[in-house]
Amino acid sequence: MTHPRYGRTVDVHAHITVPAAEALAATRPEHAAEVELIVGMTPPSGKAYAREAFSRWDTALTDGSVRLARMDAAGVDVQVLSLNPAQYYYWADRELSRDLTRLVNEHVAGAVLSRPERFVALGTVSLQHPELAAEQLEELMRQDCFRGVQISASAGGREFSDPAYEPFWTVAESTGAVLFVHPLGCWEMADRLRPAYLGNIVGQPMATTVALSHLMFGGVLDRHPQLRLLLAHGGGFLPFYVGRADHAYDTRPDARAMKLRPSDYLRLLWVDSIVFRTDAIRHLAEVVGSDRILLGTDYPFDMGPERPLELLDALDDLPDDVRVGIAGGNARALFSIP
Repeated sequence: MTHPRYGRTVDVHAHITVPAAEALAATRPEHAAEVELIVGMTPPSGKAYAREAFSRWDTALTDGSVRLARMDAAGVDVQVLSLNPAQYYYWADRELSRDLTRLVNEHVAGAVLSRPERFVALGTVSLQHPELAAEQLEELMRQDCFRGVQISASAGGREFSDPAYEPFWTVAESTGAVLFVHPLGCWEMADRLRPAYLGNIVGQPMATTVALSHLMFGGVLDRHPQLRLLLAHGGGFLPFYVGRADHAYDTRPDARAMKLRPSDYLRLLWVDSIVFRTDAIRHLAEVVGSDRILLGTDYPFDMGPERPLELLDALDDLPDDVRVGIAGGNARALFSIP
């Protein structure tokens, strides 16, 4: 199907769960500890809702027929499949991580091959082991169904500016892999963000903001200017407060740690459209560029829109070609989707 107004639409933020990897991870106490942290993001007042919602989400994450029906209802022609962030498993040692990553990537590839006209894939890598992650990424990019990988906002206690990641950034740049940065919580502030679901409301975009800031101020984007970075949730907070970062760069010598002002780097990135407000989309179009905004739903979770095209419909002051680009054209270019 093709949308009569927007053409072939593409959702770049759509998750999938891999039961075989979850079964293997469940044998390890580190996994139980991580699950406890994730569950702790939901305050007591939301536990009953979460139990019911997770039952629905689990079906949507694993059942292909449910996925296709929901895509059709949302007006989405193509999904870029990425791992349920709860399955990063960055606690795993090198050998276990290699096995978990293989299970994930084989499952995601199988989903794409079952309906190649509806799906493309982002794989996963052992980001806590940067040199292994570089090898895995290079191998993935030899497969037609993969366009890159989804990564969290940090791994193994390292920020993205850590020199240990240099082999990974080098491979990502040389292969043209899309790196979809999607955090799993902001654990450093877990206790402060526990009430009222703040762990997701505030924690997720905060983690993205910190990761992106390290990429900028740590010189990673100077050393690897061709990195293809796609940031979840509208890029976090930085695109909406980049004036403060620019001011620091202009004023303080210790903040002038890279070649360009922070706002200049924003135009080298891509972001998804999960910002919920038309004025936020307009702001992203101004600071990132309308050709760098891609449709996203956070499928199947409730922190994304079920009808993502309605936000574009409400942006009737934007030119039609801009809205067509956000709906699918920009993603088709980035992910080489016919």
